[in-house]
Amino acid sequence: MRHPSPVRHLAAWATFAGAMALAAPAAAQDNCPNRGDLDAQYCDADKDLVADPPTDPAKRKTPNTLVFTYTPVEDPAVYEKVFKPFTDHLAQCTAKRVVFFQVQSNAAEIEAMRAGRLHVAGFSTGPTAFAVNIAGAVPFAVKGYADHFQGYNLVVVVKKDSAFQKLADLKGKKLAHTSPSSNSGHMAPVALFPREGLTPDKDYKVIFSGKHDQSILGVRSGDYDAAAVASDVFERMAKRGEIKEDDFRVIFRSTKFPTSSFAYAHDLEPAFRDKMLKCFYDYRFTPEMQKAFDGADRFYPITYQKEFAIVREVAESAGEKFNRAAYERESAKQKK
Repeated sequence: MRHPSPVRHLAAWATFAGAMALAAPAAAQDNCPNRGDLDAQYCDADKDLVADPPTDPAKRKTPNTLVFTYTPVEDPAVYEKVFKPFTDHLAQCTAKRVVFFQVQSNAAEIEAMRAGRLHVAGFSTGPTAFAVNIAGAVPFAVKGYADHFQGYNLVVVVKKDSAFQKLADLKGKKLAHTSPSSNSGHMAPVALFPREGLTPDKDYKVIFSGKHDQSILGVRSGDYDAAAVASDVFERMAKRGEIKEDDFRVIFRSTKFPTSSFAYAHDLEPAFRDKMLKCFYDYRFTPEMQKAFDGADRFYPITYQKEFAIVREVAESAGEKFNRAAYERESAKQKK
């Protein structure tokens, strides 16, 4: 499998951060009664933490071509093929042309929705909150089952034959994080590791690999002593034969987080949006999709306010917010 270059990944973040800094601020909704952490062009009058639809009907979109993508946690081409049965269903169900837009980084995906080039997308857990606040994304589903949504854990993996048994053993060692906006790959470690006796950027220098799979492969090759990654990515790589699970040992496992969200652009015309959502909720995954997504068979309904509360809590416990200032600060870190 071809994996996107880390240099290419970092360049995408740098380009996006620069664009954000140079772009003129969008016009604020001055009569907005509540905005929270949302950017100035969005409003949250009902206080559900996501952007409301535009009050001006002329600004609500019913696209002729519906653009869809999935988080680039691994090779985007893999997921374009995995989602093909669903995108065919979505086209038939909505009576719209549907295209899968390959993105190479979380930043590129967020920018695409912010710019109006992306209508519905799967976002990784950490970037979901940035997508909500910066791009007006409205999460509506997580992959799941009849009675619950799919989740994952932050795990720290080391080589099986290494001497490391607990997080505190990694002081002064090479521990890979994935990217600044990743929940399991960066934000959760920053929040959770100190209580285990290991403080990022104090007890070890944070090294960004770019992606979960690259962190895992880096441990196997010896580039890193350990890696903080999402358990579902680690398990999928083992099932596909890209790694041997027995070559690794998990020395830390967190409580459950929701896996990647599916979110629509806030400015979709409400009647069209509701029709599209029904297309998602009524669909049942093909056997190939179930295999790719650890047995999940449907898009399970969620809200950002409820199911992503734990993600926001992790960030807040680390003194962080998912606003523009935090996004630009974290993007700047990855340019270093």
